[in-house]
Amino acid sequence: MDKFLQEVAPEKAYRLLNLGATCFVSAAFNGDGDVMPAAWNCALDLAPCKCTVVVARDHYTRPLMEKSGYFAISLPTVSIAKVVMQLGSVSKNDVKDKLEQSDAKFFKLDGFDMPLVSGCAAHLIFKIIPEPEMEQKYDLFLGECVKAVADSRVFRNGHYYYDASNQDLRTLHYVAGGHFYALGEEVLVPGYDD
Repeated sequence: MDKFLQEVAPEKAYRLLNLGATCFVSAAFNGDGDVMPAAWNCALDLAPCKCTVVVARDHYTRPLMEKSGYFAISLPTVSIAKVVMQLGSVSKNDVKDKLEQSDAKFFKLDGFDMPLVSGCAAHLIFKIIPEPEMEQKYDLFLGECVKAVADSRVFRNGHYYYDASNQDLRTLHYVAGGHFYALGEEVLVPGYDD
């Protein structure tokens, strides 16, 4: 595990998703794992932290999620933008050693089998809340967070902290093709601290 990753308090985990960043979705079942990028993910609830993610039925990752009942959301950074494109341009349905062929470095959190990509701002593990109709009709999955960790260089005390020294650690926001935006400048409105 990355030396900068620290546990995130459960009541603050939803804040990791508030930026609307492109994510990796990871899942594993019976020793088989996969990672895919996804732009359509969203925070859903505060306590416990819940999220939604869209994973089409033809993605290799989906049956791993369905069989295991879990998935992970990881937030890739500028420093690994090329890895996002590599993992998104190849399907494990077609290339069985997709993960090994990528430039990604992987690790696992204790107690969870899914591969997580090093170099992400955060990783959240979700237990699927079964909603069969939504899953079949809209490819939409709901999850409840059971563990969250974040890179302490950019997220600590329940808040993101980006500055000139950590430009490569900013989250990615997908447009199309190989086009992303990185998170921009901070704007603070006085009197609304939490």
